[in-house]
Amino acid sequence: MHHILGKKIIAITAALFFVINAQAQIRGTYNYLDFAQKPYYFGITLAYNSANYKLAHSNDFILNDSITLAESTTGGGFNLGIVTNLKIGKNFDFRFLPTLSFANRTLEYWTVENLPVNKRIESVFVELPFHLRYKSDPYKDLRLFIIGGAKYSFDVASNSRSRNSNELVRVAPSDFALELGVGLQIFFPYFIFSPEIKVSHGLSNTLLYNDKLSYSSVLEKVQSRAITISFHFEG
Repeated sequence: MHHILGKKIIAITAALFFVINAQAQIRGTYNYLDFAQKPYYFGITLAYNSANYKLAHSNDFILNDSITLAESTTGGGFNLGIVTNLKIGKNFDFRFLPTLSFANRTLEYWTVENLPVNKRIESVFVELPFHLRYKSDPYKDLRLFIIGGAKYSFDVASNSRSRNSNELVRVAPSDFALELGVGLQIFFPYFIFSPEIKVSHGLSNTLLYNDKLSYSSVLEKVQSRAITISFHFEG
C-alpha cells in the first residue's frame, strides 16, 4: 500500500510542478518576497503518522506446527518537532527537523487453533531527519515542493533490554530510514504554512532474533514503514 501511494504522490507532484512552473510569476507575491530575503528560518511541526512493519518470514515459519500466519497491522500516532531551514540558492533548502514521535504498531499471529495472538509495539522515537527540498517557482504566494533525505531514530521506550520471558518478540531501538515526500508552501504575512505528506522506508532489520521465542523465531526481518502527514508553521 505504501509503495503504491508513493508512486501516485510522485506522479501527481510531477504534473503539478509542470503546471505551476509554466505559469510562475513573481509579480503579486508580496508575502513571498518578505520571506525570500531570509537565508534561514525556524518553525514547529505537528504531524499524524500511520506506521507498520514489513515482515520477512524465516525457515522456522515453514517448519513450525503452531503458527499459521504472521503479519503487521497499521497503527496511528503523532509527531511534535522543530524545523530548521537553510536556503541554498533560489529553489533548494536544507532542512533539519528534530522530532518526538509517538507511534504504535502491532504484530499479529494466528495459531493452528485459529486464535489471534497480538504483540502491540508502542514506541516513543527521538527522530533526526535531514532533508533536501526542491521548491517550484512561486505563483500567487504558493510554492509546491518535493523533499528527500534520511532519518535516524531511537526508541526511548524500546523493549530491547527487557528480560521478561513473556515477551513475544523484541525489536532494536535504533533505525535508519529513507524518506520522500511532497508538499505545498502557503505564504501568509507573518508565517509560512506548509502541509506535507511523506513516506518512510526503514533500511535496518530491527528484529532482535531469539530462537527461544517461538513468535520471534518465525521471523527473519522486520523493517519499519510509515506515512506521515505534517503541518509546518515557519517564519
